[in-house]
Amino acid sequence: MENGAEFISEKPKRAVTDLLLCLVAGAVLLLSCQQQMADQPRYDPLQKSDFFGDQRSARSIIEGTVPRGRLAADEHFYAGKVGGKPADAFPFTVTREVLARGRERFDIFCAPCHDRIGNGQGMIVRRGYRAPPSFHIDRLRQAPAGHFFDVMTHGFGAMSDYAGQLAPEDRWAVTAYIRALQLSQRATLAEVPQPERGKLMESKR
Repeated sequence: MENGAEFISEKPKRAVTDLLLCLVAGAVLLLSCQQQMADQPRYDPLQKSDFFGDQRSARSIIEGTVPRGRLAADEHFYAGKVGGKPADAFPFTVTREVLARGRERFDIFCAPCHDRIGNGQGMIVRRGYRAPPSFHIDRLRQAPAGHFFDVMTHGFGAMSDYAGQLAPEDRWAVTAYIRALQLSQRATLAEVPQPERGKLMESKR
């Protein structure tokens, strides 16, 4: 019995000892961990460097380096501007195919707010979202094409940017389609091409 009692009393002591050993081992491991990558020598942006002859830590691009993706050097095509101001002309010829692409992209990304004809009464607006201005007001009818491209690129007011959803060529295609929508709401029969004019006349009969 005495031996048994000694055995039982030793058990808690052993558990406490094991716990202390674990705590000590954990502390040693924590102390041994160092953020070597975070603490390594580095330069802050534009910091002076005594290592390089020109004392610049930021190095120039190696000669012959080419951009990954797009260079975006064409201000007209990639920024919608000419000389820093919104461009009024398109950077490429607007064809029937461009308009068809613009309509497709417009119906997917723009119509939910702007509706199919650009009146600003899309389905999201009818459900309580803030209404965008109609494309057919004088201010936007007179706005240069680059204005619409810039809004799609950077956003405006409650509208977020669509640069991630629409490539530059698609932003221009949507802009061309917006111009077509604006023209369609004020066009006269005399402005309709002759082959299409006949179809319109027949549809009115």
